[in-house]
Amino acid sequence: MAKKFSVRLLPLLLVAIAAFSVACGSAEPAAQVAPTSVPSLSASSAPSETAPSPTNGALGSAGDAPLLPEIEESTVAMETPPNVPDDLRLIWEAWFLLNQDYVDRSVLDPEAFSEQAIRGMLGVLDDPQTSYVSPEVVAGSFGDIFRGEFEGIGAFVDMNRAGKLLIVSPIEGGPAEAAGIKPGDIILEADGESLEGLSLLEAVAKIRGPRGSRVTLLVKHLVAIDPVEITVTRGVIPLVSVRLRSEPGADFAHIRITDFYPNTPDSLKEVVSQVLDDGAKGIILDVRGNSGGTLDSVVDIASMFLEDGLVMYSIRGDGSRTDWRVREGGIAKDIPMVLLVDGGSASSSEVLVGALQDYERATIIGDTTYGKGSVNILRDLSNGGGLYITIAHWFTPLGRLIEDTGIEPDIEVRDDREAGMEQLERAIEELKLMTGVE
Repeated sequence: MAKKFSVRLLPLLLVAIAAFSVACGSAEPAAQVAPTSVPSLSASSAPSETAPSPTNGALGSAGDAPLLPEIEESTVAMETPPNVPDDLRLIWEAWFLLNQDYVDRSVLDPEAFSEQAIRGMLGVLDDPQTSYVSPEVVAGSFGDIFRGEFEGIGAFVDMNRAGKLLIVSPIEGGPAEAAGIKPGDIILEADGESLEGLSLLEAVAKIRGPRGSRVTLLVKHLVAIDPVEITVTRGVIPLVSVRLRSEPGADFAHIRITDFYPNTPDSLKEVVSQVLDDGAKGIILDVRGNSGGTLDSVVDIASMFLEDGLVMYSIRGDGSRTDWRVREGGIAKDIPMVLLVDGGSASSSEVLVGALQDYERATIIGDTTYGKGSVNILRDLSNGGGLYITIAHWFTPLGRLIEDTGIEPDIEVRDDREAGMEQLERAIEELKLMTGVE
């Protein structure tokens, strides 16, 4: 059985470039090859006996029909090996004929052919979350995100539908943010090397690196016409995922969740317990720019605020369904709540938002969320590489599919101000209405 590298992660593979490790989010587009015009090979289209001129390619003299190559039967019997499935017979036949007839057989690299065949197959899917991962990338570390800190530029990324590396959100206080990289930016090159045609993890591997080293990125800002070069000095980014933004003893506790790591539920439970003990009348849970993380952590967090029922369910390609139910031990099931969201709230963040919205447990304020509603795993291949595969789509308790659509807030507040204060102010107003606090 193929080994499963990352289990039930709902990243955007919003791989943190800071460590560029797999957390919860993608994929490479198929190479676009211009089609070649091929004349019909009908019975009436017999090849001309006149060889094509070196100067006119496939055309004879004026008025002549295009010349066609002769169809020649193979001199070697082409018997498909018994272990080749019928579905892959065509691929095997092409490989057989190349080895028999190609003019320069020294360039026939089985490994390169196999990798390109895989990439071609995946390109047909038109799924940026499903991609081939080379052995060099798989050999790199995907686990440092769970060790409490990691090295890199500090940003969460995804591959958009055009096959471009998209900055979903820089990590607060990280090198990318300090260098001027913003949500919505497109990374075109790293140190002069184009990222076009690479899968998400392969593009990430080009950018990640040890602390103190530098990487020069060609960046196209969201509203800019021309890209600019930005040099980022990589650093160590601590993974602090829960922050209390309000003053101790405030009526409304503003709690920021930046990511969903395995230790995030414990950190959040500690902060929520603290604000409840301090007499908080309401909670503002802020997941703006939170691009996701592990599924287990978000189920634990949703369970802190819900009585019972589903948090989400997923449906795999074979139609099988898995339910993720509210777990026991909730500590804040009744306190009034508001959730702040934006276009960078993705994956696990959307699981939380969808559950609390479906149960009308919290008012959602902000912008429509990102729309990452798929579950992905990394399976290993015999060459040391892997397949990053979309294995399921997930749904909110009421059956809403989030993939590509996102979640619309209950109250839309577009906030272009630097610190997002307009959305926060509206959240406070809403909690005042819920609680009667002046």
